[in-house]
Amino acid sequence: MRLDKYLKVSRIIKRRPVAKEVADKGRVKVNGILAKSSTDLKVNDQIEIRFGHKLLTVRVLEMKDSTKKEDAAKMYEIISEARIEADGEA
Repeated sequence: MRLDKYLKVSRIIKRRPVAKEVADKGRVKVNGILAKSSTDLKVNDQIEIRFGHKLLTVRVLEMKDSTKKEDAAKMYEIISEARIEADGEA
């Protein structure tokens, strides 16, 4: 599944155009490598997303096209959430 679609379906990011923009601006890494919106995800991939001064790291648990809120929460596991300093270091 494409990265932008996964971020939307899992409800990490609410809208797909926003997910695409975030990825294409270099704010998302998959398994430590800078990712584009079209990057293909697999189960157990680790996604790192920068939201302003927040760094969210999650692990992909499931791939499904469901949009139910209950199902979305089961699609990933939060590994860490950290506040980052203005210079980009934690």
